[in-house]
Amino acid sequence: MRFSIIVPTLNEAARLDHALRDLVAGIERFSECEIIVCDGGSGDATLDIARRHPVQLLETERGRARQMNAGAERALGEWLVFLHADTRLPADWIQAIESCEAEWGRFDVRLSGRHPLLRVVESTMNLRSRLSGIATGDQVLFFRRDFFARLGGYPDISLMEDITISKLAKRLSPPACLRQRVVTSSRRWEKQGILRTILLMWRLRLAYWLGADPKRLHRIYYG
Repeated sequence: MRFSIIVPTLNEAARLDHALRDLVAGIERFSECEIIVCDGGSGDATLDIARRHPVQLLETERGRARQMNAGAERALGEWLVFLHADTRLPADWIQAIESCEAEWGRFDVRLSGRHPLLRVVESTMNLRSRLSGIATGDQVLFFRRDFFARLGGYPDISLMEDITISKLAKRLSPPACLRQRVVTSSRRWEKQGILRTILLMWRLRLAYWLGADPKRLHRIYYG
């Protein structure tokens, strides 16, 4: 098995069917690829929707890090690709990962909305990530299986698990910052206001760097 795509879910019924249709269609000519949906206790139709598709379905403890780690334990792929349900991979993602010589990496990101400020936000996210070597889950992190094992998987924290594993990973090996763009939903930015969301993100990151409890940050982020 070459690639394992691990999708953590929690009440994603509104978007999961479309996401899995696109994902399955994109890999139908590539046999060495598996999809593992790791659900953290959805109360909607997420599980039923996942069962309609050719994927493995795991029911795990709630918590994105725990869900992704459970998927990684089940995975058989040489590469582990961690994909959010509201994010779409570019058509050439397989070739992009195969051509990189790194142990881990991420893609550039594009936000789905059309507001001009979102172009500024996504450009800033990509530049900051490229300069810092730190990636977020929206950018679709990927790891060689043995390297992910060396890291000990995602840290079991409520929020910022992507930031934390990036910090650990870049100490051992620099990331591949692929310029192919994944498209991730801008729903939170548009619902809560773009400027307000920018301030919230920076507030959370600053608090995290200053040692705030990820559980408290999780409550702030998800309300």
